[in-house]
Amino acid sequence: MSGALAGPDGALRCPWALSTEDYVAYHDEEWGRPVRGDDALYERLCLEAFQSGLSWITILRRRAGFRAAFADFEIAEVAAFTEADEERLLADPGIIRNGAKIRATVANARVLAEWAPGELDELIWSFAPDHATRPAPERLDDVPAVTDESTALSKALKKRGIRFVGPTTAYALMQACGLVNDHLADCSVRDAG
Repeated sequence: MSGALAGPDGALRCPWALSTEDYVAYHDEEWGRPVRGDDALYERLCLEAFQSGLSWITILRRRAGFRAAFADFEIAEVAAFTEADEERLLADPGIIRNGAKIRATVANARVLAEWAPGELDELIWSFAPDHATRPAPERLDDVPAVTDESTALSKALKKRGIRFVGPTTAYALMQACGLVNDHLADCSVRDAG
């Protein structure tokens, strides 16, 4: 695999971002930028779990549907969902209708509703590695799928009752939320966030 490639506007980007306009916008404006706040991190955690086994573009294109279906991922709101809400979600064509993932999303909200404000944010960000010790990846092959930090984050979240958060999902969360910067070294967005 090569380094960053020129996009339609000539700017160098990570190659994965060039297949659709949706990816270009996500790559340039969101991916790898710091995300803080319990509800915002809960949303990303849920979306990464729904993505498991699917292409990210599938989730990205349904994000508005997910937000509508899951009360904008407000933890307190989702924690109050009932079995009737779960049945409604199973019939919602605007989301991925996977029963196990829907139930985990609601169950995770119930767990997180018991945490102190800021506790999820603090826990997740405590696993961010020191950016100074991580060299910028030159090629896509240099970007790991799992790290020691993502494995530890996964274990910490599971120990606290959070479901559907294996080490690969935890690393994808870390990438998406800016805990790590996996934009390639020559990507024009690498130092933008």
